[in-house]
Amino acid sequence: MFTGIVKELGEVERVDASTEGARLVIHAPHISQRAEVGDSVAVNGVCLTVVQKQQARLRFDAVLETLRRSNLGELKPGDRVNLEDPLRVGDSIGGHFVQGHVDTTGVVERLEPQGNAVVMVVRVHGEWMRYPVPKGSVAVDGVSLTVVDTWRSEFSVWLIPHTRAVTTLGFRRIGDRVNLEFDMLAKYIERLLEWRQGGSGGVDMELLRKTGFAN
Repeated sequence: MFTGIVKELGEVERVDASTEGARLVIHAPHISQRAEVGDSVAVNGVCLTVVQKQQARLRFDAVLETLRRSNLGELKPGDRVNLEDPLRVGDSIGGHFVQGHVDTTGVVERLEPQGNAVVMVVRVHGEWMRYPVPKGSVAVDGVSLTVVDTWRSEFSVWLIPHTRAVTTLGFRRIGDRVNLEFDMLAKYIERLLEWRQGGSGGVDMELLRKTGFAN
C-alpha cells in the first residue's frame, strides 16, 4: 500500500526485455537505503518487487501483464521514474490510499499554464470515466492528485511547482502516456452494487436509490 507521495526520482540504468517481460535496473540512492530484496516499491505508480539490490541500484522484474497495463514497457536508459516505498504503520498519509495496481493508461491531451501552476488534461477511454469525480483522488504515474474537472473522456488535475519539480509530471509533454490508478473505494462500491443487483453488472439511478446512495 502506498499514498501517492513520491519519495525520489530514480533513473533507469538498464532495461532487459524478453518475450516473458522485462528486468529494470534503477538507480535509487534514497529508496535503496530502506529497500531490501522482497520489498515492494512503486515505480511510476506500479507496485514492483525488489529482486536484487546492489548498493544504490535496485532491480525489478515486470511481467507481460504489467507492461501491457502500464507505461513501464516504454522505459529506456536515462528515463526518470517516480519512486515510493510502501506505507508503514505510523507513517503520515499525505496523499490517498494507492495500491500500486494501475488500472489503465491515459494520454496527456493538454498542458495549460495557470499562474504558477499547470493544468494537465488527461484523455482516457470513456469506460474509465465512471471513476474520476471532481475533488476526488487519482494517482497519475503514482502521484496522488485531486481531480478538478471531468468531461466525457477527459479529466484535469492541477500541478503545483513542487509537484513538477520532484516528480516526472514536470517532464511530461502532450501525447505522453501516463499510468492511472483510480480511487479503489469507487471500484469496491461498484462491485458491491453489481452483486447486490444479482451480478448483472448494471448500475442505474433506481439501484442507487434503493441502496441509499442517491435520493
